[in-house]
Amino acid sequence: MAKCEVCGNDYDKSFEVTMEAKTHIFDSFECAIFALAPACENCGTRIVGHGLEKDGKMFCCNHCAEHLGATGLKDRAESRPAKEPVSRS
Repeated sequence: MAKCEVCGNDYDKSFEVTMEAKTHIFDSFECAIFALAPACENCGTRIVGHGLEKDGKMFCCNHCAEHLGATGLKDRAESRPAKEPVSRS
């Protein structure tokens, strides 16, 4: 078993994440997100998806980016044909 570096839980299903040549140990995705995901410059929400970036600042959405004066960003990609759903069976 290995201890989670965030909460200290000693868990038999812990896992490792290597990021920027450093290995981290977590017991849940929640702890991994808390430790590794960037935070929105405006509201502090952890950015789990793609987020938005302007001048080295990360934002969770266009609303937060505009609130701090970042302009010209979009939440959505340009329209593309729909892809077939991935089968998870």
